[in-house]
Amino acid sequence: MTRRVRYEVAMSLDGYIAGPKGEFDWIPEDPDIDFGALLGSFDTLVMGRKTWEVARQHGGAGMPGMAAYVISRTLGPADCPDATVSDDPAAVVGQLKAAPGKDIWLFGGGVLFRNMLELGLVDGVEVAVVPIVLGGGIPFLPGPAPATRLRLESHVVYPKSGIVKLGYAVARSGA
Repeated sequence: MTRRVRYEVAMSLDGYIAGPKGEFDWIPEDPDIDFGALLGSFDTLVMGRKTWEVARQHGGAGMPGMAAYVISRTLGPADCPDATVSDDPAAVVGQLKAAPGKDIWLFGGGVLFRNMLELGLVDGVEVAVVPIVLGGGIPFLPGPAPATRLRLESHVVYPKSGIVKLGYAVARSGA
């Protein structure tokens, strides 16, 4: 099976993946969400510079057992000792998809999501819609962005937290 790039993210009901100051403390823990299974479906993280910097501020930029790739025009290898740095997402994703492994987590970062969507590099979009209205923050998909058709593959409602998880495949031409 071919590795897929999946944008797996929590989002407020009004479309933000982080608050106005980059905070994510509004995302509740739900005991019914199987984070072990989620994490077990990936072996690679791809993130942008801003996500890398936020992750470092919170004690770590990667996840145990996962290779980390940072897409940045401004950072170099010395800035990200625990990751591979590149300014070419198409080359990185091409190499990763050609290698054996689990799926690739497009981790955080609406700008990188937009850029990779424009390049046709995203295979799936999985959004955990959190029942909160933030009123501002970092958008799920900053504009301008390409119109992209999605095909619903899964949906789960978590009654304890009110989170609704929606899983979509990116519809390719002719699909």
